[in-house]
Amino acid sequence: MIDSIEKTTIRKIYVRLLPLLFVAYFICYLDRINVGFAALTMNTDLGFTATVYALGATAFFWGYCLFEVPSNIILEKVGARIWIARIMITWGLFSGATAFVTGATSFAAVRFFLGVSEAGFFPGMILYFTYWFPARCRGQVVGWFMTAIPVAIFLGGPISTSLLVQLDGLFGLAGWRWLFLCEAAPAIILGFVVLFYLTDRPAMAHWLSRGSANGSSRNWLPNAARSSRSASTPCSSRSSICASWRWQ
Repeated sequence: MIDSIEKTTIRKIYVRLLPLLFVAYFICYLDRINVGFAALTMNTDLGFTATVYALGATAFFWGYCLFEVPSNIILEKVGARIWIARIMITWGLFSGATAFVTGATSFAAVRFFLGVSEAGFFPGMILYFTYWFPARCRGQVVGWFMTAIPVAIFLGGPISTSLLVQLDGLFGLAGWRWLFLCEAAPAIILGFVVLFYLTDRPAMAHWLSRGSANGSSRNWLPNAARSSRSASTPCSSRSSICASWRWQ
């Protein structure tokens, strides 16, 4: 009975959460790397030297590193739904604001605040997974989640260069400005989707069945995730329930 509940519950969580969070991380990485493509014409338009560009671009990581830990503390306090939505909306706004920079100072400032806005997103996702998945399943979950990085790198080039070239001059704006505006919009939109779609904790998940007192997904999941929070058992192909239903 417990195995049946576990399989059904984990399957529901995978389908409910992983596609959305995969897309969110894809957009996150796309917004992180698009500055490299924008630099192809932005540096000339703004008169940036390689040094000025490098200093401004790396300002992102200053903000990210400084606020990563505080961001995750707040996530634990206010809940994943609100805080992840806030992260996505504000990083989208600052990513879009990069389209309006006019010099080295404004470029560095926007990149710094983009890092501040995005700080805590990835570790926050890892923390969020501990609420929903037993330890033996998390390696597989994080693996699928992180495939968004190579996908974003693979697709980011064609998407960014197309925007850079095809929209150049539209309404009097340079292509690199359109690049930032167009690639910022999905983060803002998805942030509002997260706000209404994501669930903070299993106990709050209306989409999980209550069932009987001993057979409820909502009863089983918090206990299983909490008891295995610090466990290190791998999600092996022979023993993992995660793997057992994936191919069914």
